[in-house]
Amino acid sequence: MASRSAEISRKTRETEIAVSVDIEGDGRSEMATGVGFFDHMLDQLSRHSLIDMKVTAKGDLHIDDHHTVEDCGIAIGQALAKALGDRRGIMRYASIDLAMDETLTRAAIDVSGRPLLVWDVSFSSPKIGTFDTELVREFFQALAQNAGATLHVANLYGANNHHIAETCFKAVARVLRAALERDPRQPDAVPSTKGTLGG
Repeated sequence: MASRSAEISRKTRETEIAVSVDIEGDGRSEMATGVGFFDHMLDQLSRHSLIDMKVTAKGDLHIDDHHTVEDCGIAIGQALAKALGDRRGIMRYASIDLAMDETLTRAAIDVSGRPLLVWDVSFSSPKIGTFDTELVREFFQALAQNAGATLHVANLYGANNHHIAETCFKAVARVLRAALERDPRQPDAVPSTKGTLGG
C-alpha cells in the first residue's frame, strides 16, 4: 500500500516554512512557528486528525502573525494534497458537530479537488491573548485552497473565544481524519462518478 506522506518547503520574503505530513500517522506533532497559540492549535489539528505533522516557520513576526499563519496554512494544504496524490480510495466526505464545554462547532468536508471555504464563525474579541482571532479564518482559507477541499465551518454557539477557536481546529481535524481514511469497500477507486477528483 502506497505511503501517504509528503514534505513541502516554502520560502518567500516574508516567511520560510517547512512542513512534513504523514496521513497514516498517530497524531504526533512538532510545531515551532514562533506563535504560541497557533502552535497549540496545530497540535490539536495533528492529534485529532491522527496526521503526523512537523511544522517549522520563521516569519516576519515583528510585523504581526498574519504571514506566518497564512503561509503555514498554504504549506500544510500543499503537503496534504501531495500526500493524497489522485485521492484514490479515500472516504472523501465527513462531517461532525464537536462540543467543548459551552461551545459547539460544526465542520463538514468534501476532499474533492475543488477548493472552497464557507466560514460562519464569529469572535467577541479581536484577540486571544496576543493572537488575532481573524487569523483563524485566514488559516483555514489557505488550508482549503491548497489542499483542494471544500470545507464548511460553523460555530453554532459558544462564549469563550479560546474554546471557539479550539473547536474549529478540532472539528476540522476530525473531519480530515474521517474523510482521508481508506475506504475498505473501494480501496482502489476514485470516489467520483467522473473518475477523477481534480476539480
